[in-house]
Amino acid sequence: IPKSNASPGLLAHIVVAKYQDALPLARQEQILKRAGIDIPRATTARWMIQLGETLAPVIARLRAELLGYDIVQMDETRIQVLKEAGRDPSSQSYMWVQRGAPPGRAVILFHYHPSRGQDPATELLAGYRGLLQCDGFEVYVAIAAKSPGIRLIGCFAHARRKFHEAHKGQGNKRKPGKAKQALDLIARLYGVEKTLKDLDPEARHAQRQIKAKPILDELHAWLEQSLPEVPPSTLAGKALTYLHNQWPKLIGYLDDGRLDIDNNACERAIRPFVIGRRNWLFADTPAGAHASANLYSLIETAKAKGHEPYRYLRHLFTALPAAKGDQDIDALLPTRLMPENVPKS
Repeated sequence: IPKSNASPGLLAHIVVAKYQDALPLARQEQILKRAGIDIPRATTARWMIQLGETLAPVIARLRAELLGYDIVQMDETRIQVLKEAGRDPSSQSYMWVQRGAPPGRAVILFHYHPSRGQDPATELLAGYRGLLQCDGFEVYVAIAAKSPGIRLIGCFAHARRKFHEAHKGQGNKRKPGKAKQALDLIARLYGVEKTLKDLDPEARHAQRQIKAKPILDELHAWLEQSLPEVPPSTLAGKALTYLHNQWPKLIGYLDDGRLDIDNNACERAIRPFVIGRRNWLFADTPAGAHASANLYSLIETAKAKGHEPYRYLRHLFTALPAAKGDQDIDALLPTRLMPENVPKS
């Protein structure tokens, strides 16, 4: 950071403490003060925003990697921003999350936007052609309808979740209902996936045709029989309707052994953000939210490659000022840099 006395190690420590370990800056201020170090949270907040801006070229190169591969997962979660122009402080904004890129080089990107509408999703998928795995959110459906190069792939975890809610709402009835029947069939699909997780994509594709497709055929036959038997307004009826409407997308994972049965990898990447949100509660400004998005992106992408976050960020913050172009930046990306090549001190 120009004109700052913050060392790369100190910056990396504060970033990891907040975005990996969910320690708000105010709490870090008190921890540092006990050690005799006086750094006001206003200062560390300014550092985080400056870091977020400085890291924009790194995020841009990671985005190029993500959109250059033909499989992307997407999800979104809420965030509250207090000082958003023209909006009430209690308004909900959103953190959009994408996960993609080739196996072994996963890129996870967070992007802040005040809207959950089509505009941010369209911006994030500009120029993308390939498979988009997501839930049944209508925004993704609308984008795919306008983009012939994008094919939607469904998420069985979302379908399963709706049947779980229906089964839970049934209480302690002795007779298993439709929701329990669906959960049992879906559990068998996940059992197949567990046995295939170590196979290469070609072998996984072949084994799914043998082991998963018969279960899917059984589930679909059960669905067609059950759908007219259950009132659509009930929890079980809503779960059945979701399964019916999403069916062509849900079975899409059969066509490509690189695909997951669900969007859980993307949801797992969101979890540290959700845990952190419980502690820091909100972002003060849009600039802070954008900075948080960039810093979460770097940490989660680094972790996916096997980096220790503090060690990687300290190296990045040390070397980035000397980078003169895309080639230098690419050499610093967490997806390109092997963990064993990051200096220990």
